[in-house]
Amino acid sequence: MAVPKKRTSISKKRIRKTIWKAKAYWSALKAFSLGKSLSTGNSKSFLYDKFKMTKS
Repeated sequence: MAVPKKRTSISKKRIRKTIWKAKAYWSALKAFSLGKSLSTGNSKSFLYDKFKMTKS
């Protein structure tokens, strides 16, 4: 028989939400940083064809 779960406390809910937002923030920051280094041509860790990038 199904038993209803106990309610999660507001503080626990906020902690989980904050962790989720922090992960999203750092992912976005890394993506922005990579895009910036690609656009300026300073990327050393990401392989791409520079000639194709300049043609278009």
